[in-house]
Amino acid sequence: MQSIDFTGIIVGAATFLTIGLFHPIVIKAEYYWGVGCWWIFLAVGIGCIVASSLLTGTVSIIFGVVGFSSLWSILELVKQRKRVDRGWFPKGPGHNR
Repeated sequence: MQSIDFTGIIVGAATFLTIGLFHPIVIKAEYYWGVGCWWIFLAVGIGCIVASSLLTGTVSIIFGVVGFSSLWSILELVKQRKRVDRGWFPKGPGHNR
């Protein structure tokens, strides 16, 4: 009898959750700290990518997804700043940075 492989479903769900979590994190980070907090996303991204290269299996894939999502969030911080400038989101205390 053949067993069912849930790896794709697990990675898909983890990717979905990661994107869903990073969206409000980027909004809040830009609101409170401005785009100057980009280095945090860089450090998390590099750390997760390094961890992904040292791990195996599904956990390695999930760390890779989180790592590259974190790196992508750097670009999203800049885009979020533009959304705030257009008036789509409120300005926060970090907007002056």
